[in-house]
Amino acid sequence: MYTRFFLLLLLQGYDSEDRAYIVTQGPLPHTVADLWQLVLQERAPAIVMITRLQEKQRVKCEPYIPTHSGLYGDITVTVRQVLNKSGYTIRQLFLQRGDESHETLHFWYTAWPDHKTPSEADQLLAMALQVEHVRKSACGVALGPVVVHCSAGIGRSGCFVAISIAINQLLEEDCVDILGIVCQMRLDRGGMVQTGEQYEFIHRAVALYAATLPSVCNGK
Repeated sequence: MYTRFFLLLLLQGYDSEDRAYIVTQGPLPHTVADLWQLVLQERAPAIVMITRLQEKQRVKCEPYIPTHSGLYGDITVTVRQVLNKSGYTIRQLFLQRGDESHETLHFWYTAWPDHKTPSEADQLLAMALQVEHVRKSACGVALGPVVVHCSAGIGRSGCFVAISIAINQLLEEDCVDILGIVCQMRLDRGGMVQTGEQYEFIHRAVALYAATLPSVCNGK
């Protein structure tokens, strides 16, 4: 079991979808193998990382992605493909432990500035849409929740999950309740979405997405 993770929280998705996301802190030196065990055991279709390894000369997350291949506990992780996008990178990973194997995608968003929010929301929104496509494509294929982490696992991770839930609500209901989404997340764990600036960033990302849809709430 991955018992050494200090923060590990199962979050609902849109419309109370069970086990949509696992939100956790960034791996520490002694929990890297636990992360890979979590991904393999839960058969996560994607890992979302929203932090650099160091920010302002402070370690924010232990390196846990091999350049080519690496052994973590009894799990071998191999990088099969790397795709560079604007603001983030996607890696196709293959995990193997004995006869057990699993393929997953690693999304690494590196454009989040120190102690601020991004000036533009388009890059993170684009990544969130790709992750949602992967997550929905995995439905019915016996895959589990998406693993999301930043450093502490509550601020940036909370923003990402809130944006992901909001874009689903917009698609289904033609309107969105961001306050309600954040309040529900905080019922699961206090502190999700840490600052007013992060809360405002969620609104900007969702407004950007709403502008791409044929119709929005418009006060209805």
